[in-house]
Formats: sequence, C-alpha cells, structure tokens
Amino acid sequence: MYEQYLTLSLLGGLAIVLGATILILNKILGPQKWTKSKLDTFETGNEPEGDARQRFSVRFYLVAILFILFDIEVVFMFPWAVLFREYVASGMGLFMLMEMFVFIGILVLGLAYVWRKGALEWD
Repeated sequence: MYEQYLTLSLLGGLAIVLGATILILNKILGPQKWTKSKLDTFETGNEPEGDARQRFSVRFYLVAILFILFDIEVVFMFPWAVLFREYVASGMGLFMLMEMFVFIGILVLGLAYVWRKGALEWD
C-alpha cells in the first residue's frame, strides 16, 4: 500500500540531494574573484543608458492587466469545448451553446466598454 509513497519520497529525496550537490559544487568550483566587468549590468552587449528605475505609464500596466484578464477568460472556453460533444449526446447541447453565447457576450461587452473608455489607446 505504501509502495507509491516510497517511490515518491525517494524521488523527492533524490531531487533535494541533487539540488544541494549542485549548489555546493557551484560554491566550491565557481569563480571567487569578482571584477568590475562581472559586477557591471549587462543589456545585450550595449552600454546601459538611463535609469533602471524609470517610471512607466499607467496605461502600460492597464493594457497588461486587461490582456491577462481576457486571456484567462479564453482559457475557460477549453473545458467547455472538450465537454460539448458529450453534452450534445446527452441532450443538453443547446443549453451549453446558449450558455457560451452569454459568456462570450459578456466578454464582448467588457471589451467594448474598455475600448470606449480608451484604455487600449497608446497616446
């Protein structure tokens, strides 16, 4: 009965030992002498320009949050699409289809609201 737990605990123990071994070997064999070039920032081989803590427009964050919001909403459609054929066979296909139309309608209304408010403009 506990064979599965034994296998899982052996795998977890192996992962911990391997991780600790890699960290210890890095500390022992890794470079110990830090130079100015190693401590300098690296931006694709170019010299850094400007302050790293520059301010971004709130619109940048708003568009990012809206993207994540609509992206997550679309992820909810995948389980519906997988189960739709089963529900059609059981006679509930029309109900599920109408339910998805309501869901997409709410998404379209939200997108229209955001668009009308100008949240997607980059001016």
